[in-house]
Amino acid sequence: MNLNIIGYIIYLSLTSIIIIKVGKLCYDNGNIFVSQLIPNHEELCLQINKMLLIGYYLLNLGYCAMTIISWEKIQTINQLIEIIATKSAIIILTIGIMHYINIILLTKYIKKLI
Repeated sequence: MNLNIIGYIIYLSLTSIIIIKVGKLCYDNGNIFVSQLIPNHEELCLQINKMLLIGYYLLNLGYCAMTIISWEKIQTINQLIEIIATKSAIIILTIGIMHYINIILLTKYIKKLI
């Protein structure tokens, strides 16, 4: 049996769940930050927040799919677990770094407005 196919399915399922959960959490709580950038335009802020969510999903899910290209042939179960853990950790770190960069940029922009 080809362990690569099993690895792809596990990896894409795991990372998709993480990306969707984090995206939903950021979407639910992110409108406050967008509202500070564009006060008195609540509907516009909601639409911008939706577009940010779509961009987040496309970027991260596309990146996950692209990382599959670099996988080597998996021979053992230990190697399968190691590759899934490593690739998932890279995705989680990337999401975390992107989140903090966004928060820093938004905070600096809001401070300029105030």
